[in-house]
Amino acid sequence: MGLTVEGDHAAEGVGGGLCQFTNLLHWMTLHSPLTITEHHHHSGLDLSPDFKRQIPFGTGTSIVWNFLDYRVRNDTDQTFQFRVRVDDEYRRGQLRSDQPLPLKYHVREESGYFYRMRDSESGASQVRRHNVVVRDFRDKRTGLITGTERLLENDALVRYDPELIQDQIL
Repeated sequence: MGLTVEGDHAAEGVGGGLCQFTNLLHWMTLHSPLTITEHHHHSGLDLSPDFKRQIPFGTGTSIVWNFLDYRVRNDTDQTFQFRVRVDDEYRRGQLRSDQPLPLKYHVREESGYFYRMRDSESGASQVRRHNVVVRDFRDKRTGLITGTERLLENDALVRYDPELIQDQIL
């Protein structure tokens, strides 16, 4: 049993929590030249406040057995190996390569904010979260940014007590 997403809320179900594993794989892949061929973003929900968050909001991925997968392809001439382990507190991972990478990858958030709006069906006030996630490519030899890629734009319904973020809502 673990955390699952059902509709617009968190629930508990068999196999729940596997997204945390694919989130780790996704985070490692975003810091590499590997090509993501199948990725399913969580369903537009912000399920928990950012206490102790270390990665930009919205960089997660969903998987559902026999329906949604996470897939990557190696279009380089290098060999890569994912290594993961779990202890009592953390999921840890390494993405290894048989050759040094010429670029360093940095994933960051831009244009992050919370806002209120009226639900079109019920008329109730909702708090939503917006941000853009981008990836910078930095040449390891020169230290210069050689490119920036926009990965996604999020607009998510906040599903926790808005009082926790009241001072951040526009």
